[in-house]
Amino acid sequence: MDRGTPALIGWLGLASLLLITLVSASVVLLTDTDAESNGGWSGVAWMSLLRTLDPGTMGGDTGGPVFLFLMLAVTIGGIFIVSALIGVLTTGLDQRIRQLRRGRSPLIENGHTIVLGWSDQVFTVIAELVEANQSERRSCVVVLADQDKVAMEEAIRARIADTGRTRVICRSGNPLVRGELELVSPDTARSILVLPPVGEDGDIDVVKILLLLSSRSWGPDRPGLVAAVQDSENLPAARLAAGEGALVIDGDDIAVRLIAQAHRQRGLSSVLNELLSFVGNEFYLRAEPSLAGWTYGEALHAYEVGTLAGLCRGGGGVDGGGVLLNPPMGTVLTAEDELIVVAEDDLMIRLGHGKPPVAEAAITSAPRQPQLPERTLLIGHNSRSGKLIRLLDSFVRPGSVLDVAAPWEPRETVRDLVNLTVGYRRCEPTRRSSLEALGVGDYQHVVVLTDETVAPDAADDRTLVTLLHLRDIEDSIGDPYSIVTEMNDDANREVAQVTKADDFIVSTKVITLLLTQLAENPGLHAVFTDLFDPESSEIHLKPAADYLRPGHPADFTTLVEAARRRDETAIGYWRSDRGHEPPSYGVFLNPVRGAPLVLGAEDAVVVLAER
Repeated sequence: MDRGTPALIGWLGLASLLLITLVSASVVLLTDTDAESNGGWSGVAWMSLLRTLDPGTMGGDTGGPVFLFLMLAVTIGGIFIVSALIGVLTTGLDQRIRQLRRGRSPLIENGHTIVLGWSDQVFTVIAELVEANQSERRSCVVVLADQDKVAMEEAIRARIADTGRTRVICRSGNPLVRGELELVSPDTARSILVLPPVGEDGDIDVVKILLLLSSRSWGPDRPGLVAAVQDSENLPAARLAAGEGALVIDGDDIAVRLIAQAHRQRGLSSVLNELLSFVGNEFYLRAEPSLAGWTYGEALHAYEVGTLAGLCRGGGGVDGGGVLLNPPMGTVLTAEDELIVVAEDDLMIRLGHGKPPVAEAAITSAPRQPQLPERTLLIGHNSRSGKLIRLLDSFVRPGSVLDVAAPWEPRETVRDLVNLTVGYRRCEPTRRSSLEALGVGDYQHVVVLTDETVAPDAADDRTLVTLLHLRDIEDSIGDPYSIVTEMNDDANREVAQVTKADDFIVSTKVITLLLTQLAENPGLHAVFTDLFDPESSEIHLKPAADYLRPGHPADFTTLVEAARRRDETAIGYWRSDRGHEPPSYGVFLNPVRGAPLVLGAEDAVVVLAER
């Protein structure tokens, strides 16, 4: 009985056979006339089988007392056997359904995307994959996590109501166990995405999963593997564990760079969110042999729909080499080059016919304002503070000041700074009086870091209180300063709009978007590597008055030309009057070329530039 339903059915079948054999033999031995009139041994065996399976069959039997008694015996035995069989089948079927609902059955699928791990970011991944696969006839996303299958499915349905043509399948299993990894059929998958788990040992789990995947035997078509680590020190180990062909990104380094750049550039996070998301505009690699012989500066005006951002020498975006974002304007294009284009969809990219007209009167030639020493207030302290301070030191002018305001003085000190002077001031970030004592009005920039000593949701709640105090203090002193804050959950961003902070950095979302982009388009890895490299061109939001005369009619073509004359590539603009309106928060990338455009002194231009 411990062997389950198949064994029980076999024993019941054997019992039925023994009963039929015994009754048939008894009829042949004990009755001559009744046995012969019913077809002998085979006929009696057939009658016994029917009466075993259907007790009502004996209602029309005729014969002697012994024959009728034996038929009654086989019918009563059949009642018990059939009743037991029904119970066994019902129990076995119920157990099988429960097993299927637990998500322990092997997956039969091909060309699917596997997501390993479970966190709040899984909803972002699924939503992005659904958006990316809208044009596909069929697509599938499989989630493997050490969670209840039904609970995962209900959570996904609650957060993502419509998955379109994409089927979402959940399997319950621990990605750290080799046998349970096989539940999601990794051999037939298109790509595998490893989400960074929450907790101190998250990177250790990522490394082990990568080891399990790299050490298994793969077929000829190994799926793409994408993962992220939270601590930069674990990046070499993770890349070694992943092996060749896998893409492992440094989430900690990206988060620090976002904060460092955004504290002086309002709207930067919105730009990156759109470029990394499949909603709106994103990067595409496109071959344009017809532009061979053109210079990069000339090609900036070649597209009627789409905005040129750079190029990949000899198709270098696929193998990770030769990517140039905002190359020198005199760079000559070849037929083997792939162009990096910002567009809503690759099907919407279209070349124009000749150079469009430029509103010369709108372009300003005024020199830029020189960068002056700055005073920055860093409220809070976490594991990224040291790296953030070092990066800020490379951005600011000599003589700049950064004060760290936190409940306790950081144990580690940042040495060998060139441009920054770092100080410490004791502060309780959620107390109004403590913030007022800092003299916030003496600073040009305020950066609020998330508290890692409490849960992510609680840390965001504390951040919201701090932002409300800072905004009220700013209103009372009438001396505006920029506020950039780090948050854990993107859902809190819309709630925090009442604080009117200049920018919110949700690094976990940006990292998740980047992972999803690389899972779908591995060839863009070199593009994003170059984008986040401080030694090359990066995204900047610069004052619109440096390019166009404030209030003067123009269009995006004119804006691109104005940026070209400064050796920069314009890919959009930011409107200050719409900076608090979701979902774009004032950012407009790849706008219509000839549409009327008037920018004010408070607006900004989104450009790719070195500094």
